[in-house]
Amino acid sequence: MKFNTVVIGGGLGGLMAGALLSKFGKKVLLLEQHYIPGGCATTFKRRDFVMEVGLHEMDGLYENDGKVQIFKMLEVDKNIQFEQIPELHHILSKNGEFVFPHGYEEVRETLTKRYPEDAEGISRFIDLIKGIPLEMGKLPQKKWKQILFYPLMPFLYPNTIEASSHSVGSWLDKYITNEDLKLDLTSWIVYWGDDPYTLSMYYYSLAQSSFIGGGGHFIKGGSQKLSDYLASFIEQNGGTVLLGKKAQKINSTNNHVTGVTYADSFNSNLSSVTVDCDNVVANCAMPLVSEMLEEPHSSSLKEKTSSFEEACSLISIYIGVNGDLSDVGVKHYSTIFSGDDVKELKDVYPSNRGDWSKRGFAFVDYSKIDAELAPEGKNVAVICAADYLNDWEGLSEDDYKSKKDEVAEILFQRLENRFPGIRDHIEYFEVGTPKTIKEYTLNPEGTAYGYAQTPEKVGFNRLRDNFLIPNLYFASAWAFPGGGFSGAIAGGFLTGLKMNDEAEWSQSSVIEMPDERIVKLIEKKNIAENTIELIFEKPNGFTHEAGQYVVLKLMNPATNELDMPFRSLSIVSHPEESVLRFAMRLGKSSFKKSCDLLKVGDEALVFGPMGDFALSEGSEENIVFLIGGIGITPIIPMLKELKRKNHKGKVYLFYSNKEKSTAAYLNEIETNYSDNFTLINVHTKTDKRINEAFLKEHLGDLKEYNYYIVGTSSFVNGMGELLLPNGVNSSQIKVDDYG
Repeated sequence: MKFNTVVIGGGLGGLMAGALLSKFGKKVLLLEQHYIPGGCATTFKRRDFVMEVGLHEMDGLYENDGKVQIFKMLEVDKNIQFEQIPELHHILSKNGEFVFPHGYEEVRETLTKRYPEDAEGISRFIDLIKGIPLEMGKLPQKKWKQILFYPLMPFLYPNTIEASSHSVGSWLDKYITNEDLKLDLTSWIVYWGDDPYTLSMYYYSLAQSSFIGGGGHFIKGGSQKLSDYLASFIEQNGGTVLLGKKAQKINSTNNHVTGVTYADSFNSNLSSVTVDCDNVVANCAMPLVSEMLEEPHSSSLKEKTSSFEEACSLISIYIGVNGDLSDVGVKHYSTIFSGDDVKELKDVYPSNRGDWSKRGFAFVDYSKIDAELAPEGKNVAVICAADYLNDWEGLSEDDYKSKKDEVAEILFQRLENRFPGIRDHIEYFEVGTPKTIKEYTLNPEGTAYGYAQTPEKVGFNRLRDNFLIPNLYFASAWAFPGGGFSGAIAGGFLTGLKMNDEAEWSQSSVIEMPDERIVKLIEKKNIAENTIELIFEKPNGFTHEAGQYVVLKLMNPATNELDMPFRSLSIVSHPEESVLRFAMRLGKSSFKKSCDLLKVGDEALVFGPMGDFALSEGSEENIVFLIGGIGITPIIPMLKELKRKNHKGKVYLFYSNKEKSTAAYLNEIETNYSDNFTLINVHTKTDKRINEAFLKEHLGDLKEYNYYIVGTSSFVNGMGELLLPNGVNSSQIKVDDYG
């Protein structure tokens, strides 16, 4: 098999490059190690809420914004809806409240009225950020032209030259006198970096010009809509998108890339695959590219990037709320809380590394627009602040969770202090740290921005296109022009244009690549009240341990409103069975409705197996399963495995359901009865819930058992709070929390 291009990574830069090349008729293979495309341009589902991972607002979409033409070319404008934000930001600082508006002249007028003593500096700022985008389109792209025009640059491109020679901090210190004005102009600096004295004024001016000139916009339904569309565009134009596939090696001969070797991200039993290609687009982190290259290119890339530094990372607290936050005083889409210890510009960076009770943060209330992230009566919000991976590394699992809860509590209290009553509206929250970003994107230091946009490493000084190997291209936050949604989109598009014009192309010999992980539904049946079992074919090469799970993605869901077409589902079938079985309670979500409407022959994509919720090796241990409701699913294969191995220790199953009619797999459980197995049904509609006395009545000394707990978060937490005070060590407890 030979492709024209293999794109490594499915972030916006890779998706954009792949989409453009496929439009030009090139045969594209895009490999993404995660089971969804988009990188940081993604969403995830929790309860009733579609949580937006990274997008608060996208800049531009006005006359001078290049994204407008890009979106028209790829028909994004016909398939994706954008919602304009009412104003840029509502700023809360020691200097009071201030709403930063859209529009160059509106900003000039508003700031001049607020800081009349700095009217000249304000006008200079507006003229600078207006002028840079106009000059950028006229800058010579060829190196020889840059050299030829260099003596004339200050006259032809005065704004570009001025901004390129400064950091944000040095420029503001030179032309602005009022420290409060400087802080207002940099209040949302966390969207690009963490320190005004290391952030390029040129890069910052480009972003500010687009935000102020065109306003902020949100992708209706979340940024996953854009990522999914670009992936589908590639496929509709003859390309192939493989999710859950991780590039291992970039193959090369005689300083020329020849192909890519990749493997399944979740199933190590599947063999690696090598495909040939004319060229490669690396959309992944630059340090990861060096690990995939052969020598001498690996060392060469490390040397070329040795002077670059990673940008800061972020913490995001994703919040599901009920009711209208306007009732507690939240009047704006985006509210910036300035650092409590920030008095002047030089305090910004130390504050971003400082105590959480004082660190600045952004709070976004998506309900202020028609975001389509939650059902009526509920909404989504997010807290976001600068953060750093080294503050989260080296923690135990319990300490990591405790620290996340501690930081969330501090920031929630700061919200409460400003908007009394807001905590009563919080229905659900989840904390994403730099470790989270690193886990899902593989980015070193967990940065979402790639290399920092310093004055020395910005614009043409940033790594560009095929600088290392002639047919190895780069389109990511780590290369030109840099991070952010607009940076990634522009970078991918420019890379695709350059490749179409300059790269060498051969006749592709690609045949259709069937995905071995796509399976058909064999049977669907009711197994308890409001509970169904789905029986699918088993993919070739699929092996698992009892207790593991997969991510099951429906290929053609009947409905996908306010939902994602996939779920993590525990495997009910034993490893020796020839099929894959899953079970679920039916509900109101689009995914569950679509599952209930599945017909025999319908297809799904299986990512996995995953998870370490598995039986211990010992054959003599006494085991207690504490199970709530549909949490029985991973236990069914475990019971079969214990029986198959002739387990010698005592086995108890406390199976809690509302009533007998809602208990799934009772008949199947009873077939695993043996002298050492005891089933205790708990029907909460008529019986007492599981408590300390109840467990001791059946078990005696609780310390003599190892525990496997599955259920909602409240069920799991309740069982833990019951066991630990009775001398049960945390090492004796394994948890599978699906809540």
